[in-house]
Amino acid sequence: MGSTTVPKGCGSSINSIYYNLCDLTVVWGVVVEAVAAAGVVTSFVLFVILMGCLPFVTDKKRKGMVALQASILVFTLGLFGLTFAFIVGRYPTSCAARRFLFGVLFSGCLACLVMHGLWLALLQRRGRGPRSWMLCLGALGLWLVEVIINTEWLIITVVRSPYGGIHDLSCSFTNKDFVMSLIYVMVLLLAVVLMAVPSLTHKHKQWRRDGAFILFTGLITMAIWVSWIVMYIYGNEVVGNPSWDDPTLSVAVVSNAWVFLFLYTIPEICLLTQEDPDQEDPHDGDVYPARSLVYDNILKEPENVYMENKAFSMDESPTAPPEPTKPMSPYGAYNGQLRSCVYQPTELALIAKGLTKMEQDTKIPRATPPSLNLGGGSSLPHLGASLPS
Repeated sequence: MGSTTVPKGCGSSINSIYYNLCDLTVVWGVVVEAVAAAGVVTSFVLFVILMGCLPFVTDKKRKGMVALQASILVFTLGLFGLTFAFIVGRYPTSCAARRFLFGVLFSGCLACLVMHGLWLALLQRRGRGPRSWMLCLGALGLWLVEVIINTEWLIITVVRSPYGGIHDLSCSFTNKDFVMSLIYVMVLLLAVVLMAVPSLTHKHKQWRRDGAFILFTGLITMAIWVSWIVMYIYGNEVVGNPSWDDPTLSVAVVSNAWVFLFLYTIPEICLLTQEDPDQEDPHDGDVYPARSLVYDNILKEPENVYMENKAFSMDESPTAPPEPTKPMSPYGAYNGQLRSCVYQPTELALIAKGLTKMEQDTKIPRATPPSLNLGGGSSLPHLGASLPS
């Protein structure tokens, strides 16, 4: 399985199949191991952040996507763990994990992306998308297809071994057979790209961004898959170094897992609690809170009160006295509105002004006191003149 001499950086008690994890002369194993370990920690931290942001998500539509995003994080965490199966040497367990988990984990991530793209397409066409549980069931159905395919291969491989020699059969698949077993995953990858294209013309900017995240993730993933398939099938044979098969697959897995994190998961988490400024017609509720009737009356009151208070001006004299047959009530101009900063006479002022107007209307003569006679003469002749003779 491995070299007989202990490489530099490894202990003598370490099994030869784990030499790539500690061999300092084989740089790719140590580097990929470090990158995969960082990816495991990052995926776990992002999952905790996603669950912590859930109570603060105000948009019901984005909250429905949290289940798919959490599933992608789980599958991405599995991809980082699968990288170690390609770093270690070939033996029955590692070969079975490679053959079974490679397609299962990638199909899980791509199935969630397909359902998210489908939700965006239906949201653009119908104005609303399916419920969260329907999206989860759809992603589960797409993922189970690949699970059934790989489970069938695993069962056939074990049953075909007459003496329990699983090592020979599980590790005997060729490079072309391994790629052919991933045809369904390639179909899902193509569906991710096609589903994301219609959402780029959505009228809301926030959903166009979601479609762009899915599209870029699908395109970069497609480029990675084309690269490793060409290298895995043709490139290593042309170079004449088939020992590069394991580094090729391990680098492809760890790089694609980081693509899922950087191009989809992290941007989606950043948009969970962010309000969209371009949203024109909210469907989940009113943007502005309802104002009370009293508040509306206060806003409308100053103009009306200003117009009405002209009748209560203390310096204004009536141009035309009202008819004496119609007694004026002191509360006639009171409209029942709340007071504001504009001047409003009190009830006593209204009563006093009403009495003054009534005196002017009835023309009640008032006696002038003698002390107020400023002419210097006696006021008695005037009083006597007014008495009947």
